[in-house]
Amino acid sequence: MVVAIIGVISAAMLLSVSVTGRDSELEREGTRLQSLFTYAHEQAELQTRDYGVLFQDDGYEFLVYDVHRGQWRSVFEDDALTARHLPDGLDLKLTLESRPVVLKRPTDAADKTPQVMIFSNGDLSAFAATLERDGGRRSITVTQDDKGAVIEKPMVEAKP
Repeated sequence: MVVAIIGVISAAMLLSVSVTGRDSELEREGTRLQSLFTYAHEQAELQTRDYGVLFQDDGYEFLVYDVHRGQWRSVFEDDALTARHLPDGLDLKLTLESRPVVLKRPTDAADKTPQVMIFSNGDLSAFAATLERDGGRRSITVTQDDKGAVIEKPMVEAKP
């Protein structure tokens, strides 16, 4: 039984990092995060509502500002913006205005304040979210360009 479990885990790792050295799981998660940011950015402008992203040590969640209650809440109207958990082996690092942010899980579930803001006028907080594997040897950074569009920076392969 133990040998079978080890075999399944080994096969999953081999499929995740292919023979060419590409990390398809890391690339998929980076593309997903960039696409969700772009989508939330568009929704903020179309609906004239402020959105935000709460990054945690194991994932992220898109939030919307509820003007009636005067607080941030989960986006329950749109399944695309539900909370996401990162696959095992991937880590997340966040930088706001060139300053690293310590990510942790909020102690109070009702207290949700996003680190990154997506304003209804199209503005976006200056951020860089980096997904990484192997202690940063493989990484993808999602950030905005000089025009404010959310982009995915290519994977960086650090030398051992």
